[in-house]
Amino acid sequence: MIVGMVKGREPLIRLTICGFRGHRQEIEAVLDTGYTGWLTLPPTIIRSLHLPWRSFGRGTLADGSVSLFDVYQGKVLWDGRIRPVFVDEFDATPLVGMGLLKGFELNMQVRARGKVTIKRLGS
Repeated sequence: MIVGMVKGREPLIRLTICGFRGHRQEIEAVLDTGYTGWLTLPPTIIRSLHLPWRSFGRGTLADGSVSLFDVYQGKVLWDGRIRPVFVDEFDATPLVGMGLLKGFELNMQVRARGKVTIKRLGS
């Protein structure tokens, strides 16, 4: 199970991102159910972890504008397991999207310092 907390009306969790040269970095990320991708990271973290570039991506932002971005391959320590993920480059607070949440149950106590839990769904 993954446990986080609501801060300033945002559900936050801590994640360990694994690079391909043994580099690891712990980050704080916002859970965003409106984001259909896996994970966004700013370019500074992508470079420090030496994540390999995979492709270009295109997405519609919350304000309705269309954005083009680079997509990288990464790994995340998720519920005790290493999971491969696609990482969208976005120079802002990291986001965890529905791609990473697939197969899990998300619960939030939506209040200051409320508990956030993410549990694997049963078969």
